[in-house]
Amino acid sequence: LQLPKVWGDILGMASFAILLGLGRSLYARYGRNISAILLCGMIGATVCYLIAGISTNLVIAMLACVLTGLCTSMLWPGTLILMEEKFPNPGVTAYALMAAAGDFGGSVAPQLLGAVVDTVSASDWALQLGATFSLSAEQIGMKAGMLTASFFPLLGVVALVYIVKRFTKRTI
Repeated sequence: LQLPKVWGDILGMASFAILLGLGRSLYARYGRNISAILLCGMIGATVCYLIAGISTNLVIAMLACVLTGLCTSMLWPGTLILMEEKFPNPGVTAYALMAAAGDFGGSVAPQLLGAVVDTVSASDWALQLGATFSLSAEQIGMKAGMLTASFFPLLGVVALVYIVKRFTKRTI
């Protein structure tokens, strides 16, 4: 975008955070079907990551990253709501396991993406591809990271479909 890095970071992260808060506020006011919200959010996040990873237009790529805030806004609180809807008497242990799994995913996924970005950025392939698209090797690495990131919400879609089909809350 030809912006100084500090402004790009501030604008990108601030916009992401605003949309994250907006999504949660809209669900609090109007939301009803958490399964549909989660499915739309995960599909939307996948699309945003793919656009950010494939687009050579920096404005479109940044907008996709910012829109990811809206798409992911209900994923964490939504999984808690879904658990309460689908599992009878989940108890403290279930919430503790979900928190541990969330912490695990929140640490492993960024580490994996960093490894992908570093590996791709250091490759000759990234230099050649970057020259073709007028991008630096680091930009090619970031795009590879975004494409890798698209795997996580797709995995979430598979898990969500399984949970919705498999589990129905039964009260005794």
